[in-house]
Order: sequence, then structure tokens, then C-alpha cells
Amino acid sequence: MTVRFVPEHAIAGIPNVVVDGSPNADTVLTLSHWPGSPTPPSLRDDLSAQIAFHALAQPALFDGIEAVTNNHFDQDGTAAAFTLLHPGAAFDRRDQLIDVARAGDFGTFASRDMARVAMVLAALDDDALSPLPAADLHVPYPQRCGALYEWTLPRLVEMIDHPSRWRSLWADEDAHLGASLDAIASGVVQITEYPDVDLAVVGVPEEWASQAAHRFTRGEKAAVHPMAVNNSTNRLRVALLQGGRFSLELRYESWVMLTSRAVLPRPDLQLLADELSADDTVAWQADAPGALTPRLRSDGDSSLSPADLVTRVRQFLATAPPAWDPFAPA
Repeated sequence: MTVRFVPEHAIAGIPNVVVDGSPNADTVLTLSHWPGSPTPPSLRDDLSAQIAFHALAQPALFDGIEAVTNNHFDQDGTAAAFTLLHPGAAFDRRDQLIDVARAGDFGTFASRDMARVAMVLAALDDDALSPLPAADLHVPYPQRCGALYEWTLPRLVEMIDHPSRWRSLWADEDAHLGASLDAIASGVVQITEYPDVDLAVVGVPEEWASQAAHRFTRGEKAAVHPMAVNNSTNRLRVALLQGGRFSLELRYESWVMLTSRAVLPRPDLQLLADELSADDTVAWQADAPGALTPRLRSDGDSSLSPADLVTRVRQFLATAPPAWDPFAPA
């Protein structure tokens, strides 16, 4: 099998395989864990990178396909595209590529170095950090996405084999991750689990300031690095409690077609936001169930006690109707 990478904005008329995204008009094969994706059921797995490795065992699937493409740039998409473009090098680094993809998508990792590579890939898509030419970044997203892939794919082996060479792009965020992991291990940050509703409540010292972090390739501010939290609990509903601030997030694993474990369906968090707003001195809001990682949060410090908030969240999660099915056809 010989294929080349073609950015999606230039893919028209070229028979292609899409990795980690949604098919386009000329897609012959889709290898994606996205909800409702037409990925062959026999190939499905938690991550698109894993799906790409499975597909290589069936070379006939690629008959007539000329190109690999994707509609967004992230860690899982990069690992999956590289796997199809360079199968030999990919199989030599299979565990590392999957770990990079997992760190990017799920915020979990086996190797700290591969978590760092995931940070590097995020930094490439960060205007304040990226070494890419400004002309490649200050363009409409489809062109930016293509430029990111074309710059990154030839350099991915070096990133995986020699992450220390890319230290300038991961050092600050890795320090945040390390401090967060140490705080969880020492009990300064406490995680209490409620397995019946797949909930983890993370208690963060009130005085901790937020620091820069990434989820996928999206920059955000967090007092505790999200990778540290997700790597320390298997629960897919995560509440953060810091002083009078409380938030609840449904992890990305519950958005995709996850195959390794049963996942409790996502509820509509806006129902809980409305209930809390009626009883609180501040307003609550929530993202839609189909958001990548829907979050419930208040506009300010809540007047409700932490114990009351946790109790109400647990009751809601135990009784709320399902509002999201990633396996439903798109």
C-alpha cells in the first residue's frame, strides 16, 4: 500500500481514507472513532490510531485509495495518519504512537515522554508557541490544518525517538503536570470516587492559581493539569471543587465510540444547571451533550455547600435520562 497525505481542502476528486475525522465526498474508507463514523465494525477501537493499525492487516481495504486526509489536526489524527503513511516505522513505534494519541484525546498515558510528545503537538497548533511560519498559521483553518500535518508528519519520528530535543515546547506544561501528579500522590489534591455513577470529585486547594495547559490541541487554564486528573482516575465524570467554585465535566471517552469498556450514557447537564440556578445566588450553565467534553459550571462562587453540590450531582447522574449515543448513525 502506498498513499500520500493530502490536506482536506485539496482532496476533491482524490479517492481517500479519512483518519480520525468525518468522511468527505471522495472518501472510500473511514478510520475514525468519532460518533456515528462509518468505520467498519471489525476495525473499531478506542482510538483512531489503533483503528489505523487494525486496518493495515487488511490491505485490500485500501484498493483504489490514493491519499490520507483529515479535517482537523490533533494527536490521534497525526498518529493515525503517520501509521498509514509509514507502516514500517509505525509498527516499530506502535505503543508510543498509541500512547501519544491517548494522551492527546483522553488525557491518559503510560509514558511520560509520550505525554510530552502530545504536548509538543499541541504547542504546534498554539499561536504563542508554534515554530511554524506565521504564514501557515494565519490562514483559514482548513489551510492551517493541512500545513500543520505537512510540517509535523516528517518530524514525528524524531519527536518520539528524541523528545528531549523538543523540550522548549513541553517543559513548562510538563512542570505543571509533574506538580499536579505530585499533589495527587501526596493527598494535597484529593480524589474521591463514586463508582455507581462513574464520578470522581477532585478537591483542589482554594489558593491554587490556574496555569496554562492543553486538551487535545486546545489551550486552557487549569489549577490541576487535566492529564494528571485523568491519569489518576478511571471515572468518566469528573467534578472539580476549589473553594466556592465547582464544575463537572464529562470526559471525551464518552463522546467517541469507545470499545474497551461500557460507558454510562451522557445526560443533558443543562437540566442540572437549571435546577442549581433556581436554588443558588449565581447562575449555572452547561454545554450541550454533544460537545467534546461538556462542562457544567457556575458564573461565580456558589452559595451551595460543597457537600450539597456533590449530593445533587450524584442524584442527578443516577436518574437523568440518556442524551447522547455515540454509536447512533451520523
